[in-house]
Amino acid sequence: MTDSIRVLVVDDDFRVAGLHRGIADRPGFTVLEAAGSVSAARASIRDHRPDLLLVDAYLPDGDGVDLVRSVDVDAIVLSAANDAATIRRALRAGALAYLVKPFESRVLGDRLDRYARFRNLLGSQGALGQEELDRALSILHGAEAPSLSRSATEQLILEAIGGDGASATEVAERSGVSRATAQRHLATLAARGIIEVRLRYGTTGRPEHRYHRR
Repeated sequence: MTDSIRVLVVDDDFRVAGLHRGIADRPGFTVLEAAGSVSAARASIRDHRPDLLLVDAYLPDGDGVDLVRSVDVDAIVLSAANDAATIRRALRAGALAYLVKPFESRVLGDRLDRYARFRNLLGSQGALGQEELDRALSILHGAEAPSLSRSATEQLILEAIGGDGASATEVAERSGVSRATAQRHLATLAARGIIEVRLRYGTTGRPEHRYHRR
């Protein structure tokens, strides 16, 4: 499993901040206390080192876009400002995405899930091939990723399983494919005897399927 992604919501409306924190409170993410101003956000960034900011463009003591530009932290701007100039300014400042308020919770949830997959693909400290880079950017922006051959995808799945085994969800997160795609290839690999499926029982609920390389 990858480390939990630490998220800082920066919004001066406590109700909106609470809503966004609730959406970000999902598996794979840790939500920090919200910051209601630029100064509070800078203090939280200094003390808690978040991985991702969800920041409003307009804050009572400054500009959220300038905050994004000045810190070395991934950011998504969430703002009611829908003018092209502000959106371009946010993207030039380094925002990975821009959502115009109001938006449905599933929209932000989808962005967060895609960010997690993007981050997993770029989690290696080693060099990246162009295919890997293109795939990561396509996932982040919701475009169709460049197609991989069956053998290339299966190799990606096998690498994602690792030496200790993994669930279908973990394989999907590590490889950057959808869970349905991961399950389809895992089933094929298991049927061919390349991997094996084991059950891991917890204290409650149904057992978890774990996939291991032979």
